[in-house]
Amino acid sequence: MSYFFVTTLQAFLCIALLSGLLWSRTEPPALRPLVWTLLSALALGLCAGLLMSLSQPAQLALAGAEVVIVLLFLLSFRRVPHQARYLWQGILVLGAARHWALDPNLGALTNTHVLNTDLLLNLTALVGAFAILSLTGVLCAMLARRLPRACWPLALIVAALLLLPLSGNLLLLLMKLQVVPLTSSLLSFVSRATNNAPLFNWAGAGLLLALALCWLPTLRRRFQETAAAREPIERRLALARRQGAARLLATTVCCAALVMAGQLWWNLVASQPPRLSEAQPVTLADDGLVHIPVEQVRDGKLHRFVWVADDGKAVRFFVINRYPDKLRFGVVFDACLLCGDQGYVMEGNQVICVACGVHIFIPSIGKPGGCNPVPIDDWRSDDRQLTIRKAALEAGVNYFSTVVTLKVTDPVDGSTLTNTAAEYKYSYGGKTWFFASEANYHRFRDAPQQFVPAEKEEE
Repeated sequence: MSYFFVTTLQAFLCIALLSGLLWSRTEPPALRPLVWTLLSALALGLCAGLLMSLSQPAQLALAGAEVVIVLLFLLSFRRVPHQARYLWQGILVLGAARHWALDPNLGALTNTHVLNTDLLLNLTALVGAFAILSLTGVLCAMLARRLPRACWPLALIVAALLLLPLSGNLLLLLMKLQVVPLTSSLLSFVSRATNNAPLFNWAGAGLLLALALCWLPTLRRRFQETAAAREPIERRLALARRQGAARLLATTVCCAALVMAGQLWWNLVASQPPRLSEAQPVTLADDGLVHIPVEQVRDGKLHRFVWVADDGKAVRFFVINRYPDKLRFGVVFDACLLCGDQGYVMEGNQVICVACGVHIFIPSIGKPGGCNPVPIDDWRSDDRQLTIRKAALEAGVNYFSTVVTLKVTDPVDGSTLTNTAAEYKYSYGGKTWFFASEANYHRFRDAPQQFVPAEKEEE
C-alpha cells in the first residue's frame, strides 16, 4: 500500500462517513450533480491548499471557521433540505481537500515529466483510495438509514475526530500570536492532536465495524424470517432480504478490513527505511593494510564492509565496480556529508541514499560532492586484490556514530574493562587508550612513555 493510498484515506475517511450520514435521512442523491459537486469541491480545495498563502491571523480565522462548520453540520445535517445537502457535501470535501493539499509529499507523485511506472502506480493508489472512500460513504448511508439510532452517536464520534486536529491547530496559532501562553502542557496537547493522522483510518474502520456489529441482529431476524416462511413467494422474498442483509454486512467488513490492512502495511512495512545489507568485518593485516580479493567485488554489486577502530568506532565502507565491462572500483565510506551515516542500499541496478532517497549515478561513486558517499583516498588495486591503508580508514571515524563494545586494558594498572564503560580515554601514539580511574588517566597523560612500549608507539 503506497503512501498516497494511506494518506488519501486519512484525509477523507471521516468526510466519507459524514457524507453517508448526510444522505441517510433523505432520498439518495442524483449521481450527476453529486459527482460534479465532489469534483468541483476537490479541485477548489486542492487549489486553495496549494496556492493560498495566508498570514497567521487569516489562518486563525480560517481554523475557527472550520470548527464552526463542523459544529453547524452536527446541528443541521438531519433537517437540511435535499438540495442544500449538495452544498454541505461540497463544503466537507473542499475543507478536507485543502488540508490534503498541504501535505508536501503530494508533489512526489512522480519525479519526472513523463508517464512512468511510479506515476502509474501512484495514480492507481489514488483511484483505489477514492473508490474505497466512495464505498464507505454508500455503506454508511445504507446502514444509517436502516439503523437510525446509530446516526447521532456516529456523527458525534466523527465530529470529535475532526475537531481534535482542528482544535490543536487553532491552539497552536493562538500561541504563535501570543494570545495564549506557551506552556509545555499545551505544546504536548498540540503535538498529540495534530500528529495523529493514522488515527483517522483506525477509527474510521472501527466505526464501520461497529455499524456492522449493530447490523447483526437484523441479519439474524432475516434468517429467522426465511426459516419461518412457508409460501414459495414469501420464502423467496425472505431469502432475497436475507441475502441483501448478508451482502451488506460482508461488504462493510471487507471495506473496514481494506482500510486497516492499508494502514497496517504502511506502518509495519512500507514506511520503514531500507535495511542495510550486513557489513562484512575486515581487519588490518600485518602490513597495516586491509586486503579484499578483487574476485569478491568485481560483479557490480554493492559490497559493504566494516572496520572497527581501536576506540570501538565502527567505520563502514563499501566497494562497487562502477562499469560492467571493466574494472573501475568506487571505494567509499558508507556515509555522506549531507545525510550522515544512514548509508546506501542497492535496489536493482541503482544505489540509493537511505536518508533522502536520492539515486546515485554509479559511475560517479568515488567522486566528492552532493549526496555522493564520501570517497576513501588512499587505496590501491591490481588484478588480484584491493588494499586500503589504516590511515585512510581512520579518516572516516568522525563520519560514524556506532560504537562497538571492546575489551581493553588499562595501560597503567593492567586492569581489564570495556571501551564503552571507561570514563577516561586519551589518544597517544596513534592509538586511543582507556583508563579505569581518573588517577590512572592523569598518570598516563603526564608520562605516557612509561606505560607504552616503543614498538607500540611506532605502530
